[in-house]
Amino acid sequence: MVDPFSSPFPASYRCRAATVADARAIHDLVAACERELLGAPETEPDRTVADLTLPGIDLADDTLLILNSLEQLAGWVWVHGGRRSTVDVHPDHRGKGLGGVLLGWAEARARRAGSERLSQTISNEDRAAVELLRSRGYEPFVTQWLLEIALAAEPTVPAPPPGITVRWFRPGDERAAYQLTEDAFDEWQKRRKSYQEWARRTVERDTFAPALSPVAFAGDQMVGAVLSLSVPGSDEGYVERVAVRKDHRNQGIARLLLRESFRAFHRQGHRTCTLWTHSETGALSLYQRVGMTIRRSSAVYGKALGTDQGVL
Repeated sequence: MVDPFSSPFPASYRCRAATVADARAIHDLVAACERELLGAPETEPDRTVADLTLPGIDLADDTLLILNSLEQLAGWVWVHGGRRSTVDVHPDHRGKGLGGVLLGWAEARARRAGSERLSQTISNEDRAAVELLRSRGYEPFVTQWLLEIALAAEPTVPAPPPGITVRWFRPGDERAAYQLTEDAFDEWQKRRKSYQEWARRTVERDTFAPALSPVAFAGDQMVGAVLSLSVPGSDEGYVERVAVRKDHRNQGIARLLLRESFRAFHRQGHRTCTLWTHSETGALSLYQRVGMTIRRSSAVYGKALGTDQGVL
């Protein structure tokens, strides 16, 4: 592999692959970027750990850290499956071309993995990142929305439809919830996740909250689920997954489960709840009907990699 700093760059920087031990430093970097852009951090520390320990990730090949002369983290890049990437540069180290080098490295890594296309999600408020991606040939193809609902008063919860029972998530529900959510997401996602990958980002996270995650059953079959996260010290709750089995939709099950989760968050002292959705799911109107509004939006940018070699 050619040194990614072979392009003109401050000589005081060096690079290496990430390790799991770098998770805290990476999270601090991401939090600094979010604080600069959004006014407050949004990414939980356990999400960074989950990303670094996903099945199939080879940190030696799929990550790159940029450190300054004081061994402080200035930027990083992460590529998953040769298809998705994340690039972050600390606010104190912007304007030096680090983002362009990391993006070029991500494209080279994706090509080595045999991918023909690479994508990255960027907040619409991050004009510099949007400009960089567009200058490299990326175009937006999916819109994502962060939705929120204020929980000043305890939400009311409708009764379940006939034949449907609702309870909180229990140990042993993991495989049924995986099957349910992946079946539902198959309608729009490009690739079905393995159980190990799904679990690492949901039920195995430290912030996963079974007592805030209602599930619906028809007999002994799980037909709906809301999987929630609770971050210590935050007054905001977060819904990670919402799914209803196709043959049980249009019965109000999703609305019921969401409001059950919102009520549980309220009872634990949370006064706001958020979730992400995007344009391919067709679920925006559902969330708006239960009282959620758009806080901000992002876009997924993609690029056909072609045969240009970029930074190797």
